[in-house]
Amino acid sequence: MTGPMAEHGGGGPGAAAGAVFNGGWPWAGYAFLVGYFRRSKIESVVLAPVGLAIGVVAYYMTKGNLASLGGMDSSGAGSSGIALWGVLAFLFGAPLGLLGNLARVPGIGGLFFRLLIPVVAFYETSMRLEMESRGPSQVVLGTWTTVRFTAVAVAVALVSHTVWGWWRPRRGRPAGVGAD
Repeated sequence: MTGPMAEHGGGGPGAAAGAVFNGGWPWAGYAFLVGYFRRSKIESVVLAPVGLAIGVVAYYMTKGNLASLGGMDSSGAGSSGIALWGVLAFLFGAPLGLLGNLARVPGIGGLFFRLLIPVVAFYETSMRLEMESRGPSQVVLGTWTTVRFTAVAVAVALVSHTVWGWWRPRRGRPAGVGAD
């Protein structure tokens, strides 16, 4: 919903926000965070796809309303877009919700899961940069580059935090303590 509204607003900031919110990684991030903030794995698996499906309907309704106002292209704003992305919301939402819940595991055990969204963001924007580098505006290309940089920075921060949390208690032990 934010993507079409931002694009409709126009200008550089609108184009940048539209590029971010029309990508797949923010949707994946939403489902992941739903799972992360739920204590129950069952709630994570159920609520993430339901939230994504509601988001899909809201996105296409907003896109359709803006198109009817003459402010944007209406291609893909029909029921086929809702049906396709609604099905994908349920197919991918449940696993992403579960992975978000598993990311709650402290330390190295949950690190792989916590790295999922930065890796997805980096990969998706890299593919967009490679495939569409001639078409989009410089603002969109700059936005994708910024997302890639931020994804790497977040991944480095997650790994550093996990390693620091694992290593710090071990360095304070006296020699021979904990050794078999």
